[in-house]
Amino acid sequence: KAEEVRTFEDYLELEDRLFGELEQEVYSRIDTGPDNVLVRFSAGSASDPRLHRPNWNRSFELAGVAPKGGVLLLHGMSDSPYSLRSVGELLHRQGYHVVGLRLPGHGTAPSGLRYVTAEDMTAAVRIGMQHLASTLGDKPIHIVGYSFGAALALEYVLDVADGISAPMPARLVLISPAIRINAAAALARFKDWLSIVPGLGDMAWVDNLPEFDPYKYNSFATNAGDVVHRVTRSVDQRIALRSSEKPERLLPPILVFKSTVDATVTIDAVVDRLLKWLAPDRHELVLFDINRFAVKSIMVDDPGPLTARLLADDSLPFAVTFITNEHVGTPNVVARYKPPFTAESIRREPLDRPWPTGIVSLSHVALPFPPDDPLYGAAPPEGNRSVFLGSMAIRGERGLLTVPGDFLLRLRHNPFHDYMGRRIVRWLSGAGTPAADDPAVDDPAADNR
Repeated sequence: KAEEVRTFEDYLELEDRLFGELEQEVYSRIDTGPDNVLVRFSAGSASDPRLHRPNWNRSFELAGVAPKGGVLLLHGMSDSPYSLRSVGELLHRQGYHVVGLRLPGHGTAPSGLRYVTAEDMTAAVRIGMQHLASTLGDKPIHIVGYSFGAALALEYVLDVADGISAPMPARLVLISPAIRINAAAALARFKDWLSIVPGLGDMAWVDNLPEFDPYKYNSFATNAGDVVHRVTRSVDQRIALRSSEKPERLLPPILVFKSTVDATVTIDAVVDRLLKWLAPDRHELVLFDINRFAVKSIMVDDPGPLTARLLADDSLPFAVTFITNEHVGTPNVVARYKPPFTAESIRREPLDRPWPTGIVSLSHVALPFPPDDPLYGAAPPEGNRSVFLGSMAIRGERGLLTVPGDFLLRLRHNPFHDYMGRRIVRWLSGAGTPAADDPAVDDPAADNR
């Protein structure tokens, strides 16, 4: 029962019971063998997440001796704690006590998202933050939220500002944040209600697909869409209400990472429905541009006008860093930093790698994962026997494969993940603008400097 789950220890005990039920009710009933080699719930298959230690579908905690602070990681809807695994491991190496929270309904089976509620989600975030506060005392605690997890992070800090929850995080990092989604999502609750009518059961699902990804549901429940709509609408309305007379000053400093091309959330929503409402000189948007060295003639839409608008807008109260080509004639990439209330970038920092050949942009799902990710990266690990869903070169006739064609096309890792990691570490340390002489925090020697 929900009222019995009051602490993080209670939450983990409930998680143990859920995964025990998954073993009995699902894995024990699914056939095994060659025909099921890519079935997530077939024991011993290449997609079986239980073959990995730890199983990143579950909540995880990375503790240490005398941590400098704490970080709560919040994954996206239909994802799992795996999506922020690399960020969590990086921050742990930097001296943080890290909790990767498995949100309710996740990590088990897609049907779990048919019945989860927005209240379940927000209660889980409170439990995670209270656990870190009780463990770390007065040390700073931060939240890193990805996609829907970013919306949950904002809902939480608004609750703290309204005196509903505690403690207030010192800083936020939002990756591909779900700020405002399509208005059609408001119909999700109505469609879910209709699914109980005989013959209309399919309306309980937006997508009902084969499950071959060990750490993310391919299927998407209609109810999950309603939960996302409710939380993002709440965040949108509450920020607008609080900022109607003056910029919102109670929220902690926010660092946002976003791709200019994102099939889930537009950059306009991040700028116009979040960052513009907040107090000036405290927040920053890091925007990954398209590869302007690539062939543009095959693109449906070029976000260039958006980039130009943000560069030329001297009214923006937040800083902007553009990750973009040094110029259109080279794949080399630079970070161009523009302070608040200016129309010109004041510095360029060369990144340590160019755009990889064949990649024209990032995507909503790419940002949290490094190029060497064993599941979504640029190439499978040597001797890999598990499923690999990164850069797959599979060719044949359309309609032949169970894997959707757009799944094969969509980039699933971030070539500039190391830069993002450096910026996250610097942001949580209390620093603002990027520094050209920052150590490479993935270098083990840098951890002790």
